[in-house]
This record gives sequence, structure tokens and C-alpha cells, in this order.
Amino acid sequence: MAATRTFRVLPGFHLTLGYTLAYLSLIVLLPLAAVFLKTASLSLAEFWAVVSAPRVVATYKLSFGMSLAAAAINAVFGLMLAWSLVRYTFPGKRLIDALVDLPFALPTAVAGIALTALYAKNGWLGQYLEPLGIQVAFKPQGVLVALVFIGLPFVVRTVQPILEDLDTELEEAAASLGAQRWQIFRHVILPVLLPALLTGFALAFARAVGEYGSVIFIAGNIPMVSEITPLMIITKLEQYDYSGATAIAVVMLLLSFTLLLAINGLQAWTAKRTGRDR
Repeated sequence: MAATRTFRVLPGFHLTLGYTLAYLSLIVLLPLAAVFLKTASLSLAEFWAVVSAPRVVATYKLSFGMSLAAAAINAVFGLMLAWSLVRYTFPGKRLIDALVDLPFALPTAVAGIALTALYAKNGWLGQYLEPLGIQVAFKPQGVLVALVFIGLPFVVRTVQPILEDLDTELEEAAASLGAQRWQIFRHVILPVLLPALLTGFALAFARAVGEYGSVIFIAGNIPMVSEITPLMIITKLEQYDYSGATAIAVVMLLLSFTLLLAINGLQAWTAKRTGRDR
């Protein structure tokens, strides 16, 4: 009896895999390989001298520290915003839901200029913060504000679908058994949301680490104070120090990959612990 031939809409596995690997190589692997090959032109002593310079180390601390802080802030307030959009009905809800995606559509340079205009000493908000001794523009705090702005949609759009699919019967059952609101959130809702929340955190962090356009205007780019690592790479390129630029890029790439790997590992552990990995 002749075997029945299965019809597939998509191409076969081998053809699909071939296209996938070719596309991945052209877009991701080859550029990364070029960065490592260019860095290999430096000796180990030269490489260490470039990546451990005090000015470069200061940019690492600022970029990664503010990126983690911004992602943590977005994880908290992004969850609150997603919760409000899913669980409540209020005037202007559709407008707020649309505004969440504004950082996706707004050019980063425009966002940076707008934030600088708001938080400068004579800006709409800065003029009221200045008498209180709070300075945002041209300070590390300005970097944090810019990174929070561009990272918020990642958390909201990651958590929102999970909240929409969350069955409220479990919450009602817990409430009928005498559980308080915080207990319901802590033991019923949060375990379901945590993997998605960690995913949004990782996406917001990854977006913030490489951000350039929205930060350079509000940061002030003061060496050892408010200078980010991407700007240091651009500075090296403008000085035709291509090996130095790629050396800093390699360190940034390795640190970012390590942090993202740790976050993804925590996400996988959380999903397995809560039984959501199936």
C-alpha cells in the first residue's frame, strides 16, 4: 500500500533551515564575527588597556547600572499600567493604550530632544524641580529617565496578553476562602505573571543597554559623569580607532549576553517551578 504523502503549506525542513541559517548568518553572525576579528588585531595588553581605561569603565557602570535600574522601574510600573488597562474601564483608556506604543514609533533623537526640553533647568518640568535641588537633564538621572521612557512598552506589551488570558475564577475562589488582596496577588496572580514579567524585564534591559539617540541629548555626555558606552564607541570610531571601538563593543556584548543569559535562566527556573514550562 502506497504511503500517503502529507501536504505542507510551508517548505520542507531542510529548505526552511537553510534559509534560516543563511539569514541569521548575514544579519547576526557575520557582523558579530567581524567585531571579534577586528578586536583580534590587538594584543592582550592593548585590549586590556583599552577596555579598562577609567573613562571607559565609568561608561560601563553608567550604561549597565542605569539599564538595570530602568528595567526594574519598568517592571513595576509597567505591570501596574498593564493591570489598569486590562482590569479597569475608564475614560481615555484607548488613548493611553495607544500612547504606550509611542516610544516604538517616535524617533529616538526626537524623544531625547523632547525629554531634554522637559527636564532642562528652564523646561516645563525642570523649572519646578530645580528649586528643590533635583537636576535631571545633563546628569545620570537624565539617562535613567530616557531609558525608562524607551523601555516601558516592552514590559506592558509582554504582560498584557497574560493578564487578558488570566482566569479570574482562581482569584474569586481565593477570596471566598478568606484570602486578602495582597495574598491573592502574591500567591495566585504573581506566579502566573512572573515568567512574562521577567521576559519584559529582559527586553527592556536589552533595549536600554544599546540605546543611543534618546540618551545623548539629555545626558550631557560629560566624561566620567554622564557618558554612556555607545557614545564611547562612536567617539573611538570618529578618531579612526576601529580596533578600540570593537574592543569596547566586545566587552559590552559579553556583559550583555551574560546578564541576559542569567535573566533567561531565572525565567526558565521560575516557569518550571510554577509548572508553566509545559
